[in-house]
Amino acid sequence: MAAMKVLVDALVLVSVASTLAFAPRVLVRCPGSARATGRALSPLVFLALVTGVVYVNQVLFTVYVMRVHGGDPSFIAQYLPAGWFDLASADHMVQRLAEGFPVPTLLAPSVLRVQAFLELPFVLLAFATVVRWFDSDLYRRITRSFLLPLASVSYTAVFCLVEWDLRNPYTVDDLVVRAVSAVFTPLFIRRLAARDTGTCRTPASVPGLLVFIGSLGALGVLVLVVYDTALLYNLGRLDRRLPLALAAAGALLVLRRVAARLSEPSTPGLTLSFVRHALQYWLALFFVPALAVRYGVVFGTPQLAAGAGLLTAATACVLAARDSSAEDRGGRGALGAGRRRPFVLLLAGRLGCTVLAGACAAAAAAWLTPKAYYEVTLLSGAAAFLVTAVVVCGLVDAWADARAQGASG
Repeated sequence: MAAMKVLVDALVLVSVASTLAFAPRVLVRCPGSARATGRALSPLVFLALVTGVVYVNQVLFTVYVMRVHGGDPSFIAQYLPAGWFDLASADHMVQRLAEGFPVPTLLAPSVLRVQAFLELPFVLLAFATVVRWFDSDLYRRITRSFLLPLASVSYTAVFCLVEWDLRNPYTVDDLVVRAVSAVFTPLFIRRLAARDTGTCRTPASVPGLLVFIGSLGALGVLVLVVYDTALLYNLGRLDRRLPLALAAAGALLVLRRVAARLSEPSTPGLTLSFVRHALQYWLALFFVPALAVRYGVVFGTPQLAAGAGLLTAATACVLAARDSSAEDRGGRGALGAGRRRPFVLLLAGRLGCTVLAGACAAAAAAWLTPKAYYEVTLLSGAAAFLVTAVVVCGLVDAWADARAQGASG
């Protein structure tokens, strides 16, 4: 266990160091440098396909356990933590399928190995989907850069360390399957991005940023449902989670339709422009260490994982402040020529109110969220922080613009 902790901590440090070295270079490229020709293919479509295959495997796994092991999953459950293998063996349709399946022994690979291949494309496609929603050009830059194979290696290393820590009769097979997936998945996503011609970009406005945050939250709910009901082999919980999943899917559909109708404001506010820049840099910086930080909380040193996550956020804020300052010097900012206060002090003053309000909202959301998986608490707290911060940023920018207009009048 001590060795596992050291290895996970080391992976967190290496992942963060590599992303700090490479991610800023990816974003330095001129806009449009990653343009592609071909048919637009969203990673969300393939994320849905992978998710469907995951659930098909869960059904086949249940059939295998029912027919070959008499409905008792203890042959594998004994090697894994509590909270796994809540099977849907009582479902009438699953029972009928199990009764009529001709050669159930052929379903043996459904035990861990199919999932070992699918987990990497599931997480990488989910992250790619979020990045494409935010900025399709950023999506092409990341997926056609060295960040994608780095992320594939980092994620696969995390999965393999956890596999080895939870050793079972299928571990060696799983490690080989994950290595194959680590090669195939980034090649597939890179090819997918190379054919993408999307032009979506989240506007630096309150509606634009709120729609993006809402989309991120809805997708996060769906990912957690898949994690709870499928990735932990708990298909028996799906009927209880289905209303939540349908609500999240419906909200996501509406939000993406709204996003397609939004446009960039002619003069984005200083604070909202900074927030957009910060989110852009954070998405690039967090892409590689995301899974290492997530598992570092459980299998490594939580303080180190949290510090690594905060370091990527702080770096994103510094880079965003640099870009916002450059825009202001170029005459596109919200300060105006008559401002005398230093740019950094003015931005810090506006962001101070934003961070305070967002932190209070995040603390309240985390306190009110039922304690299940820590990711649920993290998702609700992050969503509350971002929504509150964006709204406050919009109010602060509107107040500052009104003061500037009053002074000039």
